[in-house]
Amino acid sequence: MKNIRDALSGPIDARVYDEKKTRLAAVLIIICDREPHLIMTERPKTMQHHAGEISFPGGIWKKDDADLMVTALRETREELGVKIPKEQVIGQLKSVTTLNSGFTITPFITIQEKTPLMRPNSEIESVLKIPMIQLLKTMDDDRDPHHRSIEEMHTFKFESHLIWGASARMLRQIFRALSAKSLL
Repeated sequence: MKNIRDALSGPIDARVYDEKKTRLAAVLIIICDREPHLIMTERPKTMQHHAGEISFPGGIWKKDDADLMVTALRETREELGVKIPKEQVIGQLKSVTTLNSGFTITPFITIQEKTPLMRPNSEIESVLKIPMIQLLKTMDDDRDPHHRSIEEMHTFKFESHLIWGASARMLRQIFRALSAKSLL
């Protein structure tokens, strides 16, 4: 896990920036256990945005949030009942923009020794604990013409779940970071 921590650690810039074209959001990528697993969530099909999709815990920035990291940590606590201290955030990925709902999402990363105890709220249909290396090796081009509004769209597969869109673009950043360190 130390090699993964080294590959994904880096400077954090959680500042809220003035973005007129999109709404701001943040997610927390939780990597846990000795054999690294990712915690992802399945959204209920009744949600207004991203219904039924597989995503990382997180949500919309609120004016009460001091910065985007606070948003990611608050939303993770609300959605999963998991409280992660700011000091345990080791890095972040480049922000990605959703193509259909217009959110700019800043992903932050934490590594936990054990799987945190989770109590999902009503915004979560199910919690997925996914073997990270196995998932990253499933990367493929996204062949769905409805998803192909930009180049470099990818998918990842876990059991019967297809991960695409913004979450897949975040996973691709992890894939690239780990591949650059020969960890895949």
